[in-house]
Amino acid sequence: MSPWMVTAVGTFNRSGRVCWMVPFGIARFCDYFHPLVISNIFPLTTLCVTPMNEVHFTENCWKGIVMNKRSPFQICSRLVVVVGVLVPLLLLAQEPQRLTLDNMNDPTIMQAFSTPRVWWLEDNTALIYDTRKPPMERTLERFNPADGKRAPHVDAAKALEHFKTFFPEGKAPFLPPMPSEITKDGTRGLYLIGGDLFVLEFAPATFQRVTDTPDPERSANLSPDGLKVAFVRANDLYAYDLEAKKERRLTNDGSETILNGTLSWVYWEEIFGRQDIGYWWSKDSKAVAFLRTDESMVSVQHYVDIAPWTPTVTKQRYPKVGEKNPDVKVGIIEIEGSTTTWAQLDPSSFEYIIRVDWLPNNKQVAVRTNNRLQTELDLHLIDRFTGKAKHVLKDLNEGWINISDDLFFLKDGKHLIISSERDGYEHLYRFTLEGKLVNQITKGNWAIRSSGGGAFWVRQAVAGIDEQNGWIYFTALERSPLEKHLYRIKVDGSGMKRLTTEAGTHAINMSPNTKFYFDRFSNISTPPSLALYETGGTKKTTLADPNPAGFEKYGLQTGELIQIPARDGFLLPAHITKPRDFDPSMKYPVIVNVYGGPSAPQVSNSFSFGAVWENVLLNEGYICMTVDNRAATAISKKLENLFLKRSLGEVELDDLVDAMHWMKRQPYVDPDRFGIWGWSGGGSNTILAMTRSKEFKAGIAGAGVTDFRFYDTKWGEAMMKTEKENLEGFETYSLLKYAKDLHGRLLIIHGTHDDNVHIQNTWRFVDELVKANKLFELMVYPMRKHGVGDMAGRRHMNHLMLDFWKRNL
Repeated sequence: MSPWMVTAVGTFNRSGRVCWMVPFGIARFCDYFHPLVISNIFPLTTLCVTPMNEVHFTENCWKGIVMNKRSPFQICSRLVVVVGVLVPLLLLAQEPQRLTLDNMNDPTIMQAFSTPRVWWLEDNTALIYDTRKPPMERTLERFNPADGKRAPHVDAAKALEHFKTFFPEGKAPFLPPMPSEITKDGTRGLYLIGGDLFVLEFAPATFQRVTDTPDPERSANLSPDGLKVAFVRANDLYAYDLEAKKERRLTNDGSETILNGTLSWVYWEEIFGRQDIGYWWSKDSKAVAFLRTDESMVSVQHYVDIAPWTPTVTKQRYPKVGEKNPDVKVGIIEIEGSTTTWAQLDPSSFEYIIRVDWLPNNKQVAVRTNNRLQTELDLHLIDRFTGKAKHVLKDLNEGWINISDDLFFLKDGKHLIISSERDGYEHLYRFTLEGKLVNQITKGNWAIRSSGGGAFWVRQAVAGIDEQNGWIYFTALERSPLEKHLYRIKVDGSGMKRLTTEAGTHAINMSPNTKFYFDRFSNISTPPSLALYETGGTKKTTLADPNPAGFEKYGLQTGELIQIPARDGFLLPAHITKPRDFDPSMKYPVIVNVYGGPSAPQVSNSFSFGAVWENVLLNEGYICMTVDNRAATAISKKLENLFLKRSLGEVELDDLVDAMHWMKRQPYVDPDRFGIWGWSGGGSNTILAMTRSKEFKAGIAGAGVTDFRFYDTKWGEAMMKTEKENLEGFETYSLLKYAKDLHGRLLIIHGTHDDNVHIQNTWRFVDELVKANKLFELMVYPMRKHGVGDMAGRRHMNHLMLDFWKRNL
């Protein structure tokens, strides 16, 4: 028997207590737990411990027996055998390890956030890739929701061996464990490796090489029938027939500034969710609608590449506020004939093409457009064969129109469902294809909201539509703006019901026939789990339970959610986390994390990856806090529009200051040692707080916008409009003019290749600090982009930030 194996002999004495006689091979257990201490922890229990292979009790155990005034045999009147009873007591005896910068990436912690990846197939079975299994045991599995059975979907070892045959021995590149895309029937998977395309046939576990060219392929996508692959090469669009093994070139004018089927930067970043797919297959797989972009008129940004002995310059087309956007139009290509039909849309009637969708009939393409100020959305139907445009409806908002993927054309061929924020909250509406409003489907002082259960770039609250029975399934913030739940409602707006019950965040992925859904659930204290449900709300099976082992190993704290009243009574959502050994009689320094962008809440009832970094700070003796200003909460479009043409301090700063005043009144904080930090919009708000308030002793500003005239057209003009409409707002919000008012210690961090918030923002602010003779700290990460994502850079930045807090708080 291993000395770590635990068995116990227990008896019930006449008073109802239990006396455990425990063989014991762990060093002096009784020195850790006095019997009376155990009795206090478990009131019905008296513990007696004897070492294995020893005949004497330790001194403490003898004291316990003496204090009970009975011999061990008198205490125990009836013998029972219990296995494993000591385990929870041993866990109590072990102090959690201390989380530090050196062990914060422990895989056991990362596993807390991992759940299996799932893809629904058109036959309503699913594919599962279980990332919780050891890497060598992971494989793609076919899952039947009706009976819960799994079966291997591909012989991974065989597939890998076949893949190697395309390369000289020992020269095969790394094969990712999962394809970038899977066909709807689950027969094939698409891989982009080393700039070339490969398709894996799952059943025989064999690969087909699609391309082998000097020019790299990009933006690849499988057709709905799984028989073709479209891709972009040298900014021209191609299609490859997998059965005929034939490549067809679909466009011919691609160049450095003419893009076919791939996206200009502002479209990639601000419109299509950082997905470089600028084309869409028809549902019959016979045609492709695509964007043709001319970006020759867009201004060029420059980045120095320091890697070569002689540095080179990388260029990027980036339209800044007030400048020209790329010219974009929609074309429709018939694959067989390679003929292109252009959508007949007046270029002067719109500025942005924000979505392109095929109708179920394959005869029309829906195109949504925005005007330059983004206050108008227009929906057009484009004839596939003539290009003729039919205007269906217009949506208006005094602030700006948020992009949504909630547009559905019903099978009756007469109606559509679309989301709108026209009443101040995002809701669903039903229209005819002639643009007549039939009814508002969802309504109330709450908003529908994408749950994130599918692809991360899809902004879609509708999880599924059961047209046969008239049900719409959607996720919303109805129960709480901090939680996402699944609901169903009739198309006519009746019969709404919440289907999820547990308080927290439910990320929903529904089967095509709407009979089942996967629910990835978590809340602030519960790591993510994954379960399968019937749409009535009945759980069928659990695919992954919460995995708190890593958090328990290090005793990580997840904090509490609170509401803080602002000066006008508005309740600001906040999240506060205290050290594990928190002592209410002490005065703790506080570190506040902020983002603060419109409808981009950081406070939610979900398990947050940010808790890992926070716990490093907690172990250094800090309290961590996050708070959202009212316009950041995503509660309503009414609140979001408070950012419109914003003047400095009217929204984000006033609410932040109110929250700090409340926090500083708490007896356990040191009001003179508050720090603030944030990235991107949070970097801007950190500089704002460090120059326009005196609430913080120190701040760390990462990659923040310091003047919206340095930012891109689509996002910058959404809130600020142009200088012509809002010169005063631009002047007031510019942080450059407030550099002279900096107080406390400020650390600025930026990557030199940041293609989102250009480092120009930092250089210009630094120049103003120098002119004002203000001391500050600066860390520039060479050739890093908007997020410092590489391991070396991230490790260095974590050490840099912690050192800064230690020196200044």
